[in-house]
Amino acid sequence: MTVQTWLRHARRSLLATGTTAVLTVALLVGAEATSQAATQGPCDLYASGGTPCVAAHSTTRALYGAYNGALYQVRRASDNATKDIGLLSAGGYADAGAQDAFCAGTTCVITVIYDQSGRGNSLTQAPGGGAAPGPDNLAPATAAPVTVAGHRAYGVYVAAGTGYRNNKTNGVATGDQPEGMYAVLDGTHFGGGCCFDYGNAETNNLDTGNGHMEAIYFGDSTIWGKGTGSGPWVMADLENGLFSGPNAGYNANDPSVSHRFLTAIVKGAPNLWAIKAGNAQSGGLSTYYSGARPNVQGYNPMHKEGAIILGIGGDNSKSSSGTFYEGVMTSGYPTDATENAVQANITAADYQAPALTSTALTPGARVSLKATTTCCNADYLRHQADGTVAISPITAASSGGDKNDATWIVRAGLANSACLSFESAGAPGQYLRHAGFQLRTAASDATALFNRDATFCLQAGHSGQGYSFQSANYPNRFIRHYSYTGYLAGDGVGGNTWDSDALWSEDTSWLTAQPWS
Repeated sequence: MTVQTWLRHARRSLLATGTTAVLTVALLVGAEATSQAATQGPCDLYASGGTPCVAAHSTTRALYGAYNGALYQVRRASDNATKDIGLLSAGGYADAGAQDAFCAGTTCVITVIYDQSGRGNSLTQAPGGGAAPGPDNLAPATAAPVTVAGHRAYGVYVAAGTGYRNNKTNGVATGDQPEGMYAVLDGTHFGGGCCFDYGNAETNNLDTGNGHMEAIYFGDSTIWGKGTGSGPWVMADLENGLFSGPNAGYNANDPSVSHRFLTAIVKGAPNLWAIKAGNAQSGGLSTYYSGARPNVQGYNPMHKEGAIILGIGGDNSKSSSGTFYEGVMTSGYPTDATENAVQANITAADYQAPALTSTALTPGARVSLKATTTCCNADYLRHQADGTVAISPITAASSGGDKNDATWIVRAGLANSACLSFESAGAPGQYLRHAGFQLRTAASDATALFNRDATFCLQAGHSGQGYSFQSANYPNRFIRHYSYTGYLAGDGVGGNTWDSDALWSEDTSWLTAQPWS
């Protein structure tokens, strides 16, 4: 094991156990000995590099070693009471248990994401803008569970229509002033609409022209620019353009990325900007572009306005999706060395996706799946005689046939044993699958395509209730009811009526219920 590898593993171990220590390694090749307190946060590293944080947002951990305030606020549906969610200890991790206790028996949404920098640049519900009315939706508080250094925490799950904003900030770059920013995101949750952003935007919720924004974008939109492959890509939203490189269009050096946890970086200075990204669980950063501003009027010099957005575009375009865990904005253009240190801090935090389990969803169990949308919360997902799948009310007075059709036998996923497949109790030997994105039941033909079509992976319910079921071969599509029919649906993007973002989170969330038969 090399010295560098030992240092990385030791730092991860210390952070994971909450130990405060200094690691010192004397490198025999003449490099200067280094040390780093295990309790340092990303903003301590930026400050040491001369580019201090002017905004620091996270629902999972402290971004300063000494921070001991609230991370975010939740509001519960039962009585509209609110609660600030803080830390287990100074410089540590979110007190998810406090949220769980407060939200028990009801649902909660995230109302405020507090700024840890002391400048008051907190994020709240975004108002309407030139592209879409508002106010925007708020993120369900439990839809993005994770662990950080082994501690349970929750991210910010942005479905289309969800957005946060602060138009009256303090210290955020304006005009052509230099700045940097990073965000840790879910690299498997993205959309093709405009725009899942985090960063600098207009202060009036309108598109005020080229160069009036500078924000991280993540998604697979190809309207203005793209990278290699089919996406998603990390790009920069500079207003009226998602830039993957020096000009609108194609950048062969900007690859598709799909890390479960993704570090995304954008930074800008007079006639200079860069895009970087990396795996937030291991390894370093890669530079996808670093150079001059786009050669189009308005981008040199820039006209940044200094608002902060999350999940939306500068004019409140809100047709995309993503998941945010932490991010900062800085004063000044960070050095590569500073960003490398920040990336090492992020990987040492040990983000992990928790294994979701349910006794009702273990292979061999029988289960009924109940809709959660207000219109239909007495309805269950069911097989129909023609092989299609729908929802309908089932009660104790329903016929035995109807009860059978609303009961599913849980099987290990045909294409992935870590996921699930559902055999119809009313039509034994037939499995729930999608064909043309409509749900049907059919007997297995043992092909790889059938197995993928009939396999669904468990996620936390997008609305904060129950569970959502992700397609094994279309990861951005989930089991949904729409107009009482079962579909595989995307979040606002996909070109089909059932991909509508209206009530998407609710329609894709299901409660497990005692089997009707």
